[in-house]
Amino acid sequence: MQTRQHYINSSYLQREVVLDTYFRGESPSVLLLVNDGQELSGLLPELPPALLVAGIHAGVHRRSEYGTAGVLDHQGQGGQAESYTRFIIRELLPFLEQQYPGMQIKQRAFAGFSLGGLSALDIAWHYPDLFQLAGVFSGALWWRSKPLGDGYLDDKDRIMHQLIRKGSYHRGQQFFFECGTADETADRNHNGVIDSIDDTRDLIKELLLKGYKPDKDIFYLEIPGGRHDVATWKTAMNIFLQLPFFY
Repeated sequence: MQTRQHYINSSYLQREVVLDTYFRGESPSVLLLVNDGQELSGLLPELPPALLVAGIHAGVHRRSEYGTAGVLDHQGQGGQAESYTRFIIRELLPFLEQQYPGMQIKQRAFAGFSLGGLSALDIAWHYPDLFQLAGVFSGALWWRSKPLGDGYLDDKDRIMHQLIRKGSYHRGQQFFFECGTADETADRNHNGVIDSIDDTRDLIKELLLKGYKPDKDIFYLEIPGGRHDVATWKTAMNIFLQLPFFY
């Protein structure tokens, strides 16, 4: 597997973005972008020849750049998510086309870990013409518009759930979600299921209501004993990259 490191001076983010690429073949037809790309070293298995992976390193303002574009959480986080989306669409994708002229990309996926998974899902959901698969590993799907406490309601205040509920079905788009049963210990509704699993299952329900089909459009991996860490995500990545999408 070949690796390269690139540096992009982003006008939208006003910073230098570090990018690691991983590939085997010289003419990839599938592109996978990964948020928190600094975690990819040692995490990726042997890649399919058709795949080019681009790992985008997070910046120091990660909790501002990641999130849901145009919709802040209750603490005001995610203020640069819209700029990050523009960086991806208007700077990163053209940069990769320039750097890898042999690419004949037919399909694109976007994945991420934790808050990076939320960001990847948000961007893929809003740009289904560009990203046909979203991969969400231990996704921060709790991202909410109100703090927990009096007045908070799961059904109304989880931002990504609301965005999907208000959105439309995108023919051909697919989704992969991973959670570990030891991802966290929080259980805000005291139902015996940790929040990360509840939030993921509930988001999948929203997608099902839109018309997406289980095991055809939506793939859910729940890892017994899996934690919020690179070791668990490595296990999940091995399974994610076996999806037919990448071949």
